[in-house]
Parts: sequence; C-alpha cells; structure tokens
Amino acid sequence: MANTVTPPFFLFAPGAGAPSSSAWMQSWRRRLSTLGEVQTLDYPYMQEGRRRPDPPAVLIATHTAALDEVRRRAPSTIVLIGKSMGSRMGCHVAAGRPPDTDSARLRLVCLGYPLRSAGSGALRDQVLLQLGTPILFVQGTRDPLCPLADLADVRSKMTAPNQLYVIEGGDHSLAVSAQERKRAGLTQNDSDAHVLEVIRRFVISGTL
Repeated sequence: MANTVTPPFFLFAPGAGAPSSSAWMQSWRRRLSTLGEVQTLDYPYMQEGRRRPDPPAVLIATHTAALDEVRRRAPSTIVLIGKSMGSRMGCHVAAGRPPDTDSARLRLVCLGYPLRSAGSGALRDQVLLQLGTPILFVQGTRDPLCPLADLADVRSKMTAPNQLYVIEGGDHSLAVSAQERKRAGLTQNDSDAHVLEVIRRFVISGTL
C-alpha cells in the first residue's frame, strides 16, 4: 500500500492594517486551502474594531493560544503563516516554544516580513536570530519594510534553516508592478501561483 502524506495545517495571521476578512487574506486563504486545512485568526483589537494594534505581549499571547488549540486537533505539520505583522508574531510564538516542542512538525512562512519598523526604520531581527524553526521568507523587491540586502545579512546570522523566495517587482503585499508583469509576461495570478508552489515545496521538503 502506498504511503499517504497528511496535508499540512495552516494557521494564518493577518497584517496590522486589515483583519482576516479582508479580500487579500481571503484570497490567500482560498489558495492555501488547496494544500491543506486553513484557520485564520484575528487579534483582539481587530475583533473589537480598533485601529491601533494591541501591545506585542497581547498579540503573541493570542497567537500562542490559537496554536495551542490547533495542536490539539492537527496531527500533521503545522504552518504558522502570516502577512507582515502576523508573520512576525508567528516568529515570536515559535521562538518562545520550549525546546523540542513541535520541533518536528512546525514551520514558518512569512509573507512580507516587516524587518524594518514602518515608523522608526529600526531593524527588527532579534526574534529571527532566536529561531530554531525552519522558515520561508516570501519578499518583494519593492518592499520598503524589508530591504533584501538587510535580510541577506540577517539570514547569514540565523541558526534556523531558512529559505527566501524573491518576487521581482513585488511590493509589501506581494503585488507585482505593471512594468514587471509586462516585462516578464505574467499576470498577478501567475505570480501568486508561483508563490503557492514554493510554499508547497517548502512545507513538504523544506527546500524550494
């Protein structure tokens, strides 16, 4: 009898500016659902209709509670995937796990990791250097919050297995510029499909 692979479970966290009901999150939820089960989460300030994000401790606690709930019912690989702030909180959750907890089945996927603070421009690399969980960065070349040269320097210091997929002409939301789409002869749907395939390969084998 052929071996069957249990599909991964995606815990999908939003960026700071829009909840899981946003069009961007819903479109990616649908794409990810072709690979496995997807559960989205919203942080308290989103649930209460506030604009200002909760303090980091609250964001991390909310994200951790969602992971703990998923762990009780997901027998497969669990992927902490997030957009921008949601990806950074996922990194904090993974870095805060006790040694060996979920180590064999936890993965991180960051869609537009905010390496630089939008306000001060400060480098936010400490949590990445603390990680042991395998991580995939999906970054656009036009993303001002994650200059690729800065990310390359951080990746060279990380101990966690890490991969990078670069979207030429992509912005912080992975949208490819019209100029780049024309040059490459592709559509936004083509680009998103490539990203989905990269995520699939990373989750299954850890390589792109």
